[in-house]
Amino acid sequence: MKQPKKHWYDYLWVVTPIYLGLGFFNILFAWLGMIFFCLPLFIAIFGGGKLYCNRYCDRGQFLSLLGKRPGLSRNKPTPNWMRSKAFRYGFLIFFFAMFFQMLYTTWLVGSGAETLRQAIKLFWTFKVPWHWAYHGTAVAPWVAQFAFGFYSMMLTSTLIGLIVMALYKPRSWCVFCPMGTTTQLICKAKAGKPSCEGGCSGCMKKEEPTHA
Repeated sequence: MKQPKKHWYDYLWVVTPIYLGLGFFNILFAWLGMIFFCLPLFIAIFGGGKLYCNRYCDRGQFLSLLGKRPGLSRNKPTPNWMRSKAFRYGFLIFFFAMFFQMLYTTWLVGSGAETLRQAIKLFWTFKVPWHWAYHGTAVAPWVAQFAFGFYSMMLTSTLIGLIVMALYKPRSWCVFCPMGTTTQLICKAKAGKPSCEGGCSGCMKKEEPTHA
């Protein structure tokens, strides 16, 4: 069977390991993650629907690649509870609660009420020293604090994605991805376009028919 033609966006999976690698050596690169945070929302708001999830999501591509080529995924169906509205919306609320807590910590450091914490927090619980990734005082402490906090969220969500990739379908993370759920809500608010029905699981069906 003839292989489908590759496009430039089919190689965006490299962004995930590059981003995590840059943040390992210099935490300020974590700010680049705001692109992945904002771009899906802008695309959905300005009429692109779930185009980001369908085509440009580097993490989704990365998980799919790891799950398929090296065979790191058990390729089991994603559990129904993980696909449920209660879980997806609950995880969305939790994720943004942690995001705003991170912003509050950043504000405390910026106001001088707290000192810079040169550590990341895995799974929003375990503090891991990360001092080697901060190289001096070229920026305000709050800038570095935001970077540590945001990198913690990006690394944690990637690890969750890898765990569910190994246990279930490669892109099971896409079922409850907070950005995917948010863009779904934006789509519904913009008159419920058919392309947005089904959340990220709908995107997964378009890209990978055997997925959740």
